[in-house]
Amino acid sequence: MDTKVITAHVPLPLAEKVDQLAARLERPRGWIVKQALSAWVDLEEERRRLTLEAMADVDAGRVIDHQAVQAWAESLGTDKPLPVPR
Repeated sequence: MDTKVITAHVPLPLAEKVDQLAARLERPRGWIVKQALSAWVDLEEERRRLTLEAMADVDAGRVIDHQAVQAWAESLGTDKPLPVPR
């Protein structure tokens, strides 16, 4: 697999945590950074997918009335919570 070096300035406390993790896991610092960056990219891609899905629902008219959601949320701490609005 081809690779590319990426550099970034990070706060010293974060860099020290990365170094501590690398030592504890007996892995190179670069491995720790690659794992963290990969997980973050996956998370952002999922957030984008969900956002586009939600926007498509709104465009298609699949929405829930604000007052219904508010009433449901307010009922959650009571003895008789309302069903999830649909």
